[in-house]
Amino acid sequence: MRRYAKSYLAAVVVLISIGMWAQEVYHADDTDLLARLSYDSSPVVHGEDVRQVCIAVSRDGEYRITRSLSTGEMQRLKGKVTQEQLQQLRRLLKSAEFKALPARHGGLIRQDSESFAAEIPRKDGAQRLQWLNADGDSPFPAPLAKVVDWLKHFEPKDRKTYDYAEYPDVCPSAGLRLIQPSVARNGRP
Repeated sequence: MRRYAKSYLAAVVVLISIGMWAQEVYHADDTDLLARLSYDSSPVVHGEDVRQVCIAVSRDGEYRITRSLSTGEMQRLKGKVTQEQLQQLRRLLKSAEFKALPARHGGLIRQDSESFAAEIPRKDGAQRLQWLNADGDSPFPAPLAKVVDWLKHFEPKDRKTYDYAEYPDVCPSAGLRLIQPSVARNGRP
């Protein structure tokens, strides 16, 4: 029986590895990229206007953003970040506290959640973060909360719309996606 458990465990590890590798997204021409950031919240969280947002910002301040609003509207906008906003984002991403965050933080979602993901090119390779605040049990740490706040309150100026085909890779690449399992009720009518 024990031999089967080891074989089963090895098979599970291989299958999960293949799944993570298959979900990895290739981003072409990232040499000018400052960061790709995303924030997602379940509809119950604080009733905010922005439910999901992804942004790719280049080092010179050009951005591409996709936002799903609570009204169901999907926005795809591009333009240039103001110098003040760009400097603020650079400071937040370069802070020692932000760089020291662990790459992944998960949890079990029972009702509502907020998630954050980032892909930031660094001299020594890309920093990738995935953070889940499930049911408010694990609030974002302060350095990450500041980036999330910047992202949620970013208002594009002098914006233009774009088609998905122009910039399909706005969101950060991520391994396994965080999902909310359905929970069956164990009760009688």
